[in-house]
Amino acid sequence: MAAVSGLVRRPLREVTVRDAINQGMDEELERDEKVFLLGEEVAQYDGAYKVSRGLWKKYGDKRIIDTPISEMGFAGIAVGAAMAGLRPICEFMTFNFSMQAIDQVINSAAKTYYMSGGFQPVPIVFRGPNGASAGVAAQHSQCFAAWYGHCPGLKVVSPWNSEDAKGLIKSAIRDNNPVVVLENELMYGVPFEFPPEAQSKDFLIPIGKAKIERQGTHITVVSHSRPVGHCLEAAAVLSKEGVECEVINMRTIRPMDMETIEASVMKTNHLVTVEGGWPQFGVGAEICARIMEGISKKLVLEYSQAVVNIMYLNTYRIKRLKARSGKYFKSKSRKQFPIISPHLCAKVVVPSWHLLSLS
Repeated sequence: MAAVSGLVRRPLREVTVRDAINQGMDEELERDEKVFLLGEEVAQYDGAYKVSRGLWKKYGDKRIIDTPISEMGFAGIAVGAAMAGLRPICEFMTFNFSMQAIDQVINSAAKTYYMSGGFQPVPIVFRGPNGASAGVAAQHSQCFAAWYGHCPGLKVVSPWNSEDAKGLIKSAIRDNNPVVVLENELMYGVPFEFPPEAQSKDFLIPIGKAKIERQGTHITVVSHSRPVGHCLEAAAVLSKEGVECEVINMRTIRPMDMETIEASVMKTNHLVTVEGGWPQFGVGAEICARIMEGISKKLVLEYSQAVVNIMYLNTYRIKRLKARSGKYFKSKSRKQFPIISPHLCAKVVVPSWHLLSLS
Protein backbone atom coordinates (compact mmCIF):
# COMPACT_ATOMS: atom_id res chain seq x y z
CA MET A 1 0.00 0.00 0.00
CA ALA A 2 1.40 3.39 -0.90
CA ALA A 3 2.33 5.70 1.91
CA VAL A 4 -0.27 8.35 2.56
CA SER A 5 1.24 11.83 2.73
CA GLY A 6 -0.19 14.98 4.21
CA LEU A 7 -2.04 13.26 7.04
CA VAL A 8 -3.77 15.72 9.32
CA ARG A 9 -3.63 14.96 13.02
CA ARG A 10 -7.08 14.88 14.57
CA PRO A 11 -7.54 17.36 17.38
CA LEU A 12 -7.85 15.79 20.81
CA ARG A 13 -11.24 15.67 22.44
CA GLU A 14 -11.83 18.57 24.83
CA VAL A 15 -13.34 18.02 28.27
CA THR A 16 -14.05 20.59 30.97
CA VAL A 17 -12.60 20.19 34.45
CA ARG A 18 -16.15 19.80 35.78
CA ASP A 19 -16.91 16.89 33.46
CA ALA A 20 -13.53 15.26 34.14
CA ILE A 21 -14.24 15.16 37.89
CA ASN A 22 -17.75 13.89 37.21
CA GLN A 23 -16.38 11.16 34.94
CA GLY A 24 -13.80 10.12 37.53
CA MET A 25 -16.38 9.85 40.33
CA ASP A 26 -18.83 8.03 38.06
CA GLU A 27 -16.22 5.41 37.16
CA GLU A 28 -15.25 4.84 40.78
CA LEU A 29 -18.89 4.64 41.94
CA GLU A 30 -19.46 2.01 39.25
CA ARG A 31 -16.25 0.15 40.09
CA ASP A 32 -16.70 -0.08 43.88
CA GLU A 33 -20.03 -0.31 45.71
CA LYS A 34 -18.39 1.03 48.88
CA VAL A 35 -17.95 4.44 47.27
CA PHE A 36 -20.65 7.03 47.89
CA LEU A 37 -21.00 10.82 47.64
CA LEU A 38 -22.53 13.14 50.23
CA GLY A 39 -22.80 16.88 50.65
CA GLU A 40 -25.07 19.86 50.25
CA GLU A 41 -27.18 19.74 47.06
CA VAL A 42 -25.07 16.99 45.47
CA ALA A 43 -28.05 14.78 44.59
CA GLN A 44 -31.29 16.18 43.17
CA TYR A 45 -29.76 19.57 42.34
CA ASP A 46 -26.71 17.91 40.67
CA GLY A 47 -24.32 19.87 42.88
CA ALA A 48 -23.89 23.59 43.42
CA TYR A 49 -21.41 23.65 40.50
CA LYS A 50 -22.99 20.71 38.63
CA VAL A 51 -19.97 18.51 39.28
CA SER A 52 -22.20 15.59 40.35
CA ARG A 53 -24.61 16.04 37.44
CA GLY A 54 -26.48 12.84 36.61
CA LEU A 55 -25.03 10.75 39.43
CA TRP A 56 -28.14 10.76 41.62
CA LYS A 57 -30.32 9.55 38.76
CA LYS A 58 -27.85 6.75 38.05
CA TYR A 59 -27.03 5.58 41.59
CA GLY A 60 -30.01 6.71 43.70
CA ASP A 61 -30.49 8.05 47.24
CA LYS A 62 -28.34 5.48 49.01
CA ARG A 63 -25.13 6.45 47.24
CA ILE A 64 -25.67 10.11 46.32
CA ILE A 65 -26.85 11.75 49.52
CA ASP A 66 -28.10 15.28 50.07
CA THR A 67 -27.20 16.59 53.54
CA PRO A 68 -28.37 19.45 55.73
CA ILE A 69 -26.28 22.63 55.85
CA SER A 70 -24.06 21.33 58.63
CA GLU A 71 -20.47 20.64 57.60
CA MET A 72 -19.45 19.40 61.03
CA GLY A 73 -22.35 16.92 60.99
CA PHE A 74 -22.01 15.37 57.53
CA ALA A 75 -18.18 15.41 57.63
CA GLY A 76 -18.41 13.46 60.89
CA ILE A 77 -20.84 10.99 59.30
CA ALA A 78 -18.43 10.54 56.39
CA VAL A 79 -15.44 9.93 58.68
CA GLY A 80 -17.43 7.37 60.66
CA ALA A 81 -18.47 5.63 57.44
CA ALA A 82 -14.82 5.46 56.35
CA MET A 83 -13.87 3.90 59.68
CA ALA A 84 -16.60 1.33 59.12
CA GLY A 85 -15.11 0.28 55.78
CA LEU A 86 -16.88 2.48 53.22
CA ARG A 87 -15.22 4.99 50.90
CA PRO A 88 -17.07 8.30 51.18
CA ILE A 89 -16.54 11.35 48.98
CA CYS A 90 -17.40 14.33 51.17
CA GLU A 91 -18.11 17.45 49.14
CA PHE A 92 -17.82 20.90 50.67
CA MET A 93 -19.72 23.50 48.65
CA THR A 94 -16.56 25.55 49.09
CA PHE A 95 -13.49 24.70 51.16
CA ASN A 96 -14.06 27.85 53.15
CA PHE A 97 -16.95 25.94 54.74
CA SER A 98 -14.58 23.12 55.69
CA MET A 99 -13.50 25.36 58.57
CA GLN A 100 -16.79 24.36 60.20
CA ALA A 101 -15.63 20.72 60.02
CA ILE A 102 -11.89 21.10 60.49
CA ASP A 103 -11.95 19.13 63.75
CA GLN A 104 -13.41 16.16 61.85
CA VAL A 105 -10.89 16.53 59.01
CA ILE A 106 -7.79 16.88 61.23
CA ASN A 107 -8.47 15.24 64.57
CA SER A 108 -10.76 12.45 63.37
CA ALA A 109 -9.72 11.65 59.80
CA ALA A 110 -6.03 12.59 59.63
CA LYS A 111 -4.86 11.30 63.02
CA THR A 112 -6.80 8.06 63.49
CA TYR A 113 -4.48 5.77 61.49
CA TYR A 114 -1.50 6.96 63.56
CA MET A 115 -3.32 6.90 66.89
CA SER A 116 -4.63 3.38 66.25
CA GLY A 117 -1.12 2.10 65.61
CA GLY A 118 -1.93 1.46 61.96
CA PHE A 119 -5.02 -0.67 62.64
CA GLN A 120 -7.73 1.79 61.58
CA PRO A 121 -7.44 3.35 58.10
CA VAL A 122 -9.75 6.20 57.11
CA PRO A 123 -10.22 6.05 53.31
CA ILE A 124 -12.10 9.29 52.71
CA VAL A 125 -12.00 12.09 50.13
CA PHE A 126 -12.76 15.69 51.04
CA ARG A 127 -13.29 17.67 47.84
CA GLY A 128 -14.70 20.96 46.62
CA PRO A 129 -13.72 24.37 45.18
CA ASN A 130 -10.74 26.10 46.77
CA GLY A 131 -9.07 29.49 46.46
CA ALA A 132 -10.21 32.86 45.19
CA SER A 133 -13.17 33.16 42.87
CA ALA A 134 -15.05 36.06 41.31
CA GLY A 135 -16.93 38.44 43.61
CA VAL A 136 -17.21 36.16 46.65
CA ALA A 137 -15.39 38.41 49.12
CA ALA A 138 -12.60 37.60 51.58
CA GLN A 139 -14.44 34.92 53.56
CA HIS A 140 -14.92 32.77 50.45
CA SER A 141 -11.55 33.43 48.77
CA GLN A 142 -9.02 31.48 50.80
CA CYS A 143 -6.59 28.88 49.51
CA PHE A 144 -6.31 25.93 51.89
CA ALA A 145 -3.28 24.27 50.29
CA ALA A 146 -0.91 25.40 53.04
CA TRP A 147 -3.54 24.82 55.76
CA TYR A 148 -4.10 21.15 55.00
CA GLY A 149 -0.64 20.57 53.55
CA HIS A 150 0.70 21.36 57.03
CA CYS A 151 -1.09 18.41 58.67
CA PRO A 152 0.45 14.93 58.98
CA GLY A 153 -1.93 12.13 58.07
CA LEU A 154 -3.50 13.95 55.14
CA LYS A 155 -2.69 13.75 51.47
CA VAL A 156 -3.44 16.96 49.57
CA VAL A 157 -3.82 17.26 45.80
CA SER A 158 -4.48 20.33 43.68
CA PRO A 159 -5.44 19.66 40.04
CA TRP A 160 -5.04 22.22 37.27
CA ASN A 161 -6.48 20.79 34.06
CA SER A 162 -9.00 18.08 33.12
CA GLU A 163 -6.39 15.32 32.98
CA ASP A 164 -5.21 16.22 36.51
CA ALA A 165 -8.78 16.40 37.77
CA LYS A 166 -9.84 12.95 36.61
CA GLY A 167 -6.60 11.13 37.40
CA LEU A 168 -6.23 12.61 40.87
CA ILE A 169 -9.85 12.18 41.98
CA LYS A 170 -9.72 8.49 41.02
CA SER A 171 -6.41 7.99 42.86
CA ALA A 172 -7.81 9.83 45.88
CA ILE A 173 -10.90 7.61 46.05
CA ARG A 174 -8.78 4.45 45.86
CA ASP A 175 -6.27 5.65 48.47
CA ASN A 176 -6.55 4.23 52.00
CA ASN A 177 -5.67 7.59 53.56
CA PRO A 178 -7.78 10.73 53.89
CA VAL A 179 -7.19 12.85 50.80
CA VAL A 180 -8.07 16.52 50.38
CA VAL A 181 -8.82 17.41 46.75
CA LEU A 182 -8.57 21.17 46.22
CA GLU A 183 -10.41 22.08 43.02
CA ASN A 184 -10.81 25.61 41.66
CA GLU A 185 -14.20 27.15 41.03
CA LEU A 186 -12.97 29.29 38.12
CA MET A 187 -11.57 26.21 36.37
CA TYR A 188 -14.73 24.07 36.39
CA GLY A 189 -15.99 25.33 33.02
CA VAL A 190 -12.60 25.51 31.29
CA PRO A 191 -12.12 22.89 28.54
CA PHE A 192 -8.77 21.14 28.04
CA GLU A 193 -7.54 18.62 25.54
CA PHE A 194 -8.20 15.15 26.91
CA PRO A 195 -5.64 12.57 25.75
CA PRO A 196 -6.88 9.08 24.86
CA GLU A 197 -5.21 7.49 27.90
CA ALA A 198 -7.15 9.82 30.21
CA GLN A 199 -10.41 8.50 28.76
CA SER A 200 -9.70 5.01 30.04
CA LYS A 201 -11.43 3.77 33.17
CA ASP A 202 -8.05 2.60 34.44
CA PHE A 203 -6.45 6.04 34.13
CA LEU A 204 -4.81 7.18 37.38
CA ILE A 205 -2.35 9.93 38.27
CA PRO A 206 -0.10 8.89 41.16
CA ILE A 207 -0.40 11.06 44.25
CA GLY A 208 2.94 12.65 45.10
CA LYS A 209 4.21 13.11 41.54
CA ALA A 210 4.56 16.48 39.79
CA LYS A 211 4.49 17.06 36.03
CA ILE A 212 6.77 19.23 33.91
CA GLU A 213 4.30 21.07 31.68
CA ARG A 214 6.98 22.94 29.73
CA GLN A 215 10.68 22.21 29.37
CA GLY A 216 13.15 25.04 29.91
CA THR A 217 16.75 25.80 30.81
CA HIS A 218 16.85 29.26 32.40
CA ILE A 219 14.23 29.45 35.18
CA THR A 220 12.23 26.87 37.11
CA VAL A 221 8.66 28.02 37.77
CA VAL A 222 6.66 25.90 40.23
CA SER A 223 2.92 26.26 40.71
CA HIS A 224 -0.33 24.41 41.35
CA SER A 225 -4.00 24.74 40.44
CA ARG A 226 -5.16 27.74 38.35
CA PRO A 227 -1.85 29.70 38.51
CA VAL A 228 -0.21 26.94 36.41
CA GLY A 229 -2.02 28.39 33.41
CA HIS A 230 -0.74 31.88 34.24
CA CYS A 231 2.81 30.50 34.44
CA LEU A 232 2.53 28.87 31.02
CA GLU A 233 1.26 32.13 29.55
CA ALA A 234 4.16 34.04 31.13
CA ALA A 235 6.63 31.41 29.89
CA ALA A 236 5.37 31.88 26.32
CA VAL A 237 5.96 35.63 26.57
CA LEU A 238 9.43 35.20 28.09
CA SER A 239 10.36 32.68 25.41
CA LYS A 240 10.08 35.44 22.79
CA GLU A 241 12.69 37.36 24.79
CA GLY A 242 15.07 34.41 24.89
CA VAL A 243 14.23 33.22 28.41
CA GLU A 244 13.13 29.59 28.56
CA CYS A 245 11.09 28.72 31.66
CA GLU A 246 10.60 25.18 32.92
CA VAL A 247 7.05 25.12 34.30
CA ILE A 248 6.25 22.47 36.90
CA ASN A 249 2.66 21.59 37.77
CA MET A 250 2.88 20.27 41.34
CA ARG A 251 -0.41 18.33 41.24
CA THR A 252 0.23 17.17 44.82
CA ILE A 253 0.88 19.46 47.78
CA ARG A 254 1.44 16.68 50.30
CA PRO A 255 3.51 14.57 49.83
CA MET A 256 5.50 17.12 47.80
CA ASP A 257 7.52 15.90 44.82
CA MET A 258 10.81 17.59 45.68
CA GLU A 259 12.82 15.27 43.43
CA THR A 260 11.30 16.79 40.29
CA ILE A 261 11.68 20.34 41.59
CA GLU A 262 15.27 19.83 42.76
CA ALA A 263 16.31 18.24 39.47
CA SER A 264 14.89 21.21 37.59
CA VAL A 265 16.56 23.78 39.84
CA MET A 266 19.87 21.96 39.48
CA LYS A 267 19.47 22.47 35.74
CA THR A 268 18.28 26.09 35.69
CA ASN A 269 19.85 27.50 38.91
CA HIS A 270 16.83 29.78 39.31
CA LEU A 271 13.50 29.23 41.06
CA VAL A 272 10.21 31.13 41.12
CA THR A 273 7.15 29.82 42.95
CA VAL A 274 3.66 31.03 42.09
CA GLU A 275 0.50 30.31 44.07
CA GLY A 276 -2.92 31.70 44.88
CA GLY A 277 -2.47 31.67 48.64
CA TRP A 278 -1.06 34.10 51.15
CA PRO A 279 2.73 34.62 51.02
CA GLN A 280 3.57 33.95 54.67
CA PHE A 281 4.02 30.25 55.53
CA GLY A 282 2.77 29.31 52.07
CA VAL A 283 3.50 26.45 49.69
CA GLY A 284 6.16 28.51 47.94
CA ALA A 285 7.86 29.28 51.24
CA GLU A 286 8.07 25.54 51.97
CA ILE A 287 9.59 24.84 48.55
CA CYS A 288 12.19 27.58 48.96
CA ALA A 289 13.10 26.32 52.44
CA ARG A 290 13.55 22.75 51.20
CA ILE A 291 15.72 23.91 48.31
CA MET A 292 17.96 25.82 50.70
CA GLU A 293 18.11 22.89 53.12
CA GLY A 294 18.59 20.33 50.34
CA ILE A 295 20.49 20.86 47.12
CA SER A 296 21.76 24.32 48.09
CA LYS A 297 23.40 22.91 51.21
CA LYS A 298 24.74 19.99 49.19
CA LEU A 299 26.31 22.30 46.63
CA VAL A 300 27.87 24.46 49.35
CA LEU A 301 29.42 21.37 50.93
CA GLU A 302 30.69 20.19 47.56
CA TYR A 303 32.13 23.64 46.87
CA SER A 304 33.78 23.75 50.30
CA GLN A 305 35.35 20.35 49.74
CA ALA A 306 36.59 21.47 46.32
CA VAL A 307 38.17 24.57 47.85
CA VAL A 308 39.84 22.45 50.55
CA ASN A 309 41.20 20.13 47.89
CA ILE A 310 42.52 23.09 45.93
CA MET A 311 44.12 24.56 49.07
CA TYR A 312 45.96 21.29 49.75
CA LEU A 313 46.97 21.05 46.12
CA ASN A 314 48.37 24.57 46.05
CA THR A 315 50.01 24.28 49.47
CA TYR A 316 52.00 21.36 48.07
CA ARG A 317 52.88 23.26 44.92
CA ILE A 318 53.81 26.43 46.81
CA LYS A 319 56.09 24.46 49.12
CA ARG A 320 57.89 23.19 46.03
CA LEU A 321 58.15 26.75 44.68
CA LYS A 322 59.45 27.98 48.04
CA ALA A 323 62.02 25.21 48.10
CA ARG A 324 63.21 26.25 44.66
CA SER A 325 63.10 30.03 45.00
CA GLY A 326 63.24 30.64 48.75
CA LYS A 327 60.38 33.12 48.51
CA TYR A 328 57.58 33.26 51.07
CA PHE A 329 53.95 33.98 50.32
CA LYS A 330 52.16 35.72 53.18
CA SER A 331 48.69 37.11 53.64
CA LYS A 332 47.85 40.34 55.43
CA SER A 333 46.65 38.40 58.47
CA ARG A 334 48.95 36.82 61.03
CA LYS A 335 48.41 33.35 59.62
CA GLN A 336 50.13 32.18 56.47
CA PHE A 337 47.89 31.06 53.61
CA PRO A 338 48.85 29.77 50.19
CA ILE A 339 48.12 32.12 47.34
CA ILE A 340 45.75 30.37 44.92
CA SER A 341 46.87 31.31 41.46
CA PRO A 342 44.40 30.94 38.59
CA HIS A 343 46.70 28.70 36.59
CA LEU A 344 47.06 26.36 39.57
CA CYS A 345 43.35 26.04 40.37
CA ALA A 346 40.67 23.77 39.00
CA LYS A 347 37.55 25.60 37.88
CA VAL A 348 34.78 25.50 40.46
CA VAL A 349 31.32 26.64 39.34
CA VAL A 350 28.84 27.65 42.02
CA PRO A 351 25.31 28.42 40.80
CA SER A 352 23.74 31.71 41.80
CA TRP A 353 20.46 31.13 43.63
CA HIS A 354 17.55 33.48 43.07
CA LEU A 355 14.63 32.36 45.19
CA LEU A 356 11.43 34.32 44.95
CA SER A 357 8.00 33.46 46.29
CA LEU A 358 5.13 35.22 44.53
CA SER A 359 1.61 35.24 45.89
